[in-house]
Amino acid sequence: MMTPQHTQTSETVDAAKPDAQCLSPNPSTAPQPSDENPDSSPHYRAIQTFMKRKTHVGKKAEAGLQSDFAHFFVQPNLDAIQAMDIGGITNLRELFSNPDAPLTFEIGFGMGTSLVEMAKNDPTRNFVGIEVHEAGLGNCAFLAGELGLNNLKLISGDAIALMQQLPAAHIDTLQLYFPDPWQKKRHYKRRFVSADRMRVVERVLKKGGMFHAATDWEHYAHWMIEVMDSLTAFANVEGKNSEGIGNFLPRPDFRPLTKFEKRGMEEGRAIYDIMYRKV
Repeated sequence: MMTPQHTQTSETVDAAKPDAQCLSPNPSTAPQPSDENPDSSPHYRAIQTFMKRKTHVGKKAEAGLQSDFAHFFVQPNLDAIQAMDIGGITNLRELFSNPDAPLTFEIGFGMGTSLVEMAKNDPTRNFVGIEVHEAGLGNCAFLAGELGLNNLKLISGDAIALMQQLPAAHIDTLQLYFPDPWQKKRHYKRRFVSADRMRVVERVLKKGGMFHAATDWEHYAHWMIEVMDSLTAFANVEGKNSEGIGNFLPRPDFRPLTKFEKRGMEEGRAIYDIMYRKV
């Protein structure tokens, strides 16, 4: 599969500034959100990057939320899972028997098929996934239980809020696969990849740690490149093109092909991977 090319747009984003504008391949501007300094205003309310939709919980997912699979969840019970209560979760490494193993943190793992496969394929690495939908949480736990995995833990909750509780330089790799692209202009502020949110990611990543994202939404793909290129703490692992813009990553073999991605490819949609290293 050919790697999508990132071409220069007529304007670029200065993503380091909260009021910066981003121009997409289909020109439309949008302000970057700011989640910084919540204590500076008594009326502060963080902008969520997700919307918890009511989803059907199938038989596997329902089973995965029962006590037989409770050891995969960091939260102590179903009430805490449903409430997305992340209170007291301040160290992900301590969840595993080998806390010194490389740690991968995946945000929004969907139904968990690719996360489980990655954990199965690399038993020397620890994996933590965070998701807001019970169907995905339960299904992922069920699949992990079928394989008897001991290097995977699951959390229900807001990823940004959780990362703000974690120690600095805590995570080796952060994965963000097919996040909500928030297609409407008025919702761009909800996109996970923004300058402010990536500074939260920067803090929890180790030096040399990786941020890897994938999307099938072209506008968001270019948006992510522009935001990441603007942050001096990150370097594109594929380098930059002749116009000084970060390159897309050829699809890596270690990222499992999901049904969603396969369907998109069959329908002719390009898949865009980006990877940046914390310097």
